[in-house]
Order: sequence, then C-alpha cells, then structure tokens
Amino acid sequence: MWGLNLELLSNQGKTVKRFDFVVKTENNVFGIETNFYTSGGSKLNETARSYKNIAVETKEIRGFDFMWLTDGRGWISARNNLEETFDVLEHLYSIDDLENGVLGRIFR
Repeated sequence: MWGLNLELLSNQGKTVKRFDFVVKTENNVFGIETNFYTSGGSKLNETARSYKNIAVETKEIRGFDFMWLTDGRGWISARNNLEETFDVLEHLYSIDDLENGVLGRIFR
C-alpha cells in the first residue's frame, strides 16, 4: 500500500507483519507497535530483540518508519534490552512522551 515494498519484513514471503497502527503523513508512513508491561520477564526481552530487528530492517525502506510506543514497570528489570533497542530505533516513546505531544510534532 502507498507504494511501499515491505518484503524486508516478510521473512522471504513466509510471514506478514501486521502493525497495531499505521499512520500516513504527507511524506512518510509509520508502522506502530504498542504495549505496556506491568511486570518483567522473558517476553519483554524477546519483544525488545524483535523490535530491534524490525528497526534495522526498516531503515532500508524509503518513506517508512517503525515506531514503538511502550511503557510500564516491567522495563525496570529489562532496561538493558530496552536501551539496546533505543540505540537503533529512532521512534521509541513512552506514555510521558505521548502526554508531552511527541506525536503532534512527528505527524505534522
């Protein structure tokens, strides 16, 4: 859709990546994942790794950006994995970021 080739996200056509939300701006399309973790565990670490991979893969797709909105106390115990993803993902935001209008600045 919108002339974007998302084959890099399809595992050689074996899977289809579906995002929680997709926002189309004048110059870009954002694929957005959202989650909130009240407790720690392996799920957080796997999610961070998976989204880090998506961030790296989507850097090659012109006109597309991956965005992750996440928060919760669970990240306290998994902060290292979250930080690794933060280092490669331009659009990683918390509830505080949302309350301070980050989406309004990005989606102009």
